[in-house]
Amino acid sequence: MDQSIRYSIIIPVYNEEAVVHETYRRLTEVMKGIGEPYELLFVNDGSRDRTAELVETFAESDGCVKLLDLSRNFGHQIAITAGMDYARGDAIVIIDADLQDPPELIPQMIEKWEEGYEVVYAKRAKRKGETLFKKWTASMFYRTLNALTEVDIPLDTGDFRLMDRKVVDAMRSIREKNRFVRGLVSWVGFRQTAIEFVREERFAGETKYPLKKMLRFSMDGITSFSYKPLKLATYLGFAISFASFAYLVISLGQKLFTTSTVAGWASLIACVLLLNGVILIILGILGEYVGRIYDETKNRPLYILRNSERANPEEVNLSVQQ
Repeated sequence: MDQSIRYSIIIPVYNEEAVVHETYRRLTEVMKGIGEPYELLFVNDGSRDRTAELVETFAESDGCVKLLDLSRNFGHQIAITAGMDYARGDAIVIIDADLQDPPELIPQMIEKWEEGYEVVYAKRAKRKGETLFKKWTASMFYRTLNALTEVDIPLDTGDFRLMDRKVVDAMRSIREKNRFVRGLVSWVGFRQTAIEFVREERFAGETKYPLKKMLRFSMDGITSFSYKPLKLATYLGFAISFASFAYLVISLGQKLFTTSTVAGWASLIACVLLLNGVILIILGILGEYVGRIYDETKNRPLYILRNSERANPEEVNLSVQQ
């Protein structure tokens, strides 16, 4: 690790051509104001526009800028992981390029870090420019995740945070494939605190987390830190079995002791469809966990670099990619 680097700023980028120049400008302004050695580590996650080309122009004129270019789109959480693998600072900040998380909050994070906190995360007090549906689903996700997991994952927080070098070193030792970084940061522990802020609208461009990706991300978060969905399937199976047995007893009672009998097959078909639906749901839950086990057994690297020579790989133990 280069001891001259005090702060590493990890910026995962994916098709951020419209905003990356402003991101670079504001980050540079903030970090120069701090007055200590820093690096801006842009992680290009397989962008199809001119994002990587623009970052390269920044790097040509600014020695603080480095480009880590992944060979394809591996996903936001993997891009963050790649940045942590190559970050050289004593403190590492993760921030998205869309400027919804304000770079101007970094000095406050550094103040908390200097007070002795090893993780300083940004908590969203208000979210501008988001639909009611997005706000509601995000709120439900964080609270559901908190209820299901035994790890205390802070509510209403994203990946925007500062971490001490010892925290990042601990994170680098965790190489699971389906990653939920903010959950892993909580899992490794250390002394943590929050700074509240108002999340702004995107400066430009489009969101990289549409509904489909948000659902996948939610599933990764829940299955990575909780076995309760499996237990829920067991409880649900017992409950339906008990209800079915009770229904059978009632039906036999009606047949033997009353003149009232079931007039058709509608109730039977309804029960069959309900049970089949529950079985498919349980199989789906099991499939999610089995699929993650399968991903782990393949033991493929988390990512592949297109331009490893530009990231000074000789300073990094590349075995952490395994």
